[in-house]
Amino acid sequence: MALPATIRVKLSSESAGYIAITPVVVRDLPFIELLEHAAAALGPDPARIAPILKRGSLVSGASRFRWDGWDPDPASLAAAVALLPQPDPTRPFQPQACSQAILAGPGVRIDLPREFASRRRFLRRRSFWDSLMNIAAAEARYLSYLYRERADLYRAALSPDALEILKTAAPLLPDATTARHLRSARLATLDLLTTR
Repeated sequence: MALPATIRVKLSSESAGYIAITPVVVRDLPFIELLEHAAAALGPDPARIAPILKRGSLVSGASRFRWDGWDPDPASLAAAVALLPQPDPTRPFQPQACSQAILAGPGVRIDLPREFASRRRFLRRRSFWDSLMNIAAAEARYLSYLYRERADLYRAALSPDALEILKTAAPLLPDATTARHLRSARLATLDLLTTR
């Protein structure tokens, strides 16, 4: 069967809870969006995605997608999967395309969206984001493409010098609690998400 442009899906929540009653939402989803959800769970492999389309069910994150399953044409499915962004290890890190930074270490993860970390404090010329991007420009290495986030993932190992720069720049964060948390955490890596 040829691939449809849109698919009528039933969306429901898979979030854990003692008693949770969530409504089922019926929505027309573009096929490429459903394909991205499948690629996030299984990778961009038509042989692995085809059984999911035939079964008519997929759990992605905290959402369950259900639809009337069908057996897709292998050539059409392979062509559609080829249109998805592919990991590109030769892709250089571009600070202007970075949308989120994640500082991580043993038992700690600090998510820093660009909008938050790039806010300047009163009478300050620099933001915390500027310090992050200086470290990232020198150290970031390509890891993979994340289909769920629609972004390339880069990682930089944090050297003692880089950690000192971040802890010194922590007061530039617009939230004092996040700054305290950052200064006291044992951080090891900086992950960066860049959009294409």
